[in-house]
Amino acid sequence: MQTEYIHLLEPTPKLHSKKCKLISFCIRIFLQFTTFVVPLIIWYFYDFFIALLSLVLTFIIMGIIRSKLRNSVIPFNQREYQYSDKAIADWYSAKELCYEENPDSSDL
Repeated sequence: MQTEYIHLLEPTPKLHSKKCKLISFCIRIFLQFTTFVVPLIIWYFYDFFIALLSLVLTFIIMGIIRSKLRNSVIPFNQREYQYSDKAIADWYSAKELCYEENPDSSDL
């Protein structure tokens, strides 16, 4: 008899403290809007063509940052799934920055 194990997906962690939620929100805003804000600032101060170049450059850099954050905290068997910026921020906040106990678990 062949035994095949199906690994269940670990759900996205729930953040409970306000500090952790704020950190997750800041990471999510950083991941979502940096690609567009940096070229707009450069366009304001410099030139349109330099802003286009910076748009491409920030798109590449933010992709690298997003993948580093994602691959450092999401379990290995779940990396094939797509995650939103909010989910990546929640995973990173829960696993790397906020070491809070689950309030539902009780000490035995």
